[in-house]
Amino acid sequence: MGGRVAVRSGGAAVGAAHRALSWRVLPPSPEAAVLVLHGGKEYGAAPPPVLNLPGLRMVPFARAVQSGAKAAGGRSLAVGTVRYRCRGWNGERADAARDAEAALSELVEQLGPVPTVLIGHSMGGRAALRAAAHPCVRGVVALAPWCPQDEPTAHLEGRSVLMLHGDRDKITAPGDTDLFALRARGHGARVAGYRVLGSGHTLMRRAGDWHRAAAGLALALLDLGPLPEEVGAALALPGQAPDGQAPDGLHLPLLGRR
Repeated sequence: MGGRVAVRSGGAAVGAAHRALSWRVLPPSPEAAVLVLHGGKEYGAAPPPVLNLPGLRMVPFARAVQSGAKAAGGRSLAVGTVRYRCRGWNGERADAARDAEAALSELVEQLGPVPTVLIGHSMGGRAALRAAAHPCVRGVVALAPWCPQDEPTAHLEGRSVLMLHGDRDKITAPGDTDLFALRARGHGARVAGYRVLGSGHTLMRRAGDWHRAAAGLALALLDLGPLPEEVGAALALPGQAPDGQAPDGLHLPLLGRR
């Protein structure tokens, strides 16, 4: 994955003939699209390896989206993957976000401005949230996202942002996700959040629940499935919660499959 990367003296990475978008499912005339974005590292200019475990972790999510679209009556949905030039975010370069934006540009070139939802894990969640200002993006499903406390949120006005975080995550802090969600609400985003009890950062514990929930939420944002009632109520909440009050709609318990 990833093209050759050269690093100029100023620190900017230049991809050689890099294509940022790889399609898993591409029907003739898709009505909508879902793109998945895997995790990475804080720093790393080398391209992801051939055996890329963060990328493999996202394969079941893409499959769950495909299966959900078929169950919804075979609606025409394109499913793709964002390919990174570098393993790392790399500070102000924000390489993963730049690749997400490039993938969205390629999507428009190939499909036109179809409604799109981004599903991203960890660094991929940060990249998806950063790229969500693109006019095609209807919403983001962020899984254990990396949300530094200075991460911008103003560009999320009018977007739907669904954030899922395991309560045992030791890599990206669930509290940082809450703070990001509240800032985004304050800037006019529609935000809801689930706590995945008993699960950590790798999404391995309760993996089936992660896959089912992320796919269902992405399809719901595209009007290809039902939106859970509790999520709809949370998305309607205005602004930030008053000081001292619980962040309503951000700690919804993710129930397991019955």
